[in-house]
Amino acid sequence: MNMTSITPTIGVTIGRQTRLYYVYITTAPAAFDAPSTVTICAAPLADLAGMSLDEIVFDSCRAKTIARLILVDTTERSCQRRRTREHKHLLAAADPVLVGLTRLQQWLWQRLGVPSAEESAQLGHA
Repeated sequence: MNMTSITPTIGVTIGRQTRLYYVYITTAPAAFDAPSTVTICAAPLADLAGMSLDEIVFDSCRAKTIARLILVDTTERSCQRRRTREHKHLLAAADPVLVGLTRLQQWLWQRLGVPSAEESAQLGHA
């Protein structure tokens, strides 16, 4: 049976190498990340929980815990899950509607410090 994931993904090509990344929300610090994991943003869990595919239940203390929206390379998903679970941190799939391809592309461009096409057009007209 062919299984498909509903976790949002983005393909990234640099030169001749293409990687597929899955999007998760985690409370694990970056020290537990697999080697190719990329942090898109960090914020209190209460702010990022709404982007999760499944409901995240937390109390008022945990709501202030810093969480990260991360990209995990396909080949490192099991490693990322293992490390996160070993240290009892949250790793939740992001919602593919709320964290769609267009938004992921915008976040990646911002992360790389490159203006988006829209920003470039605005700069050209200034």
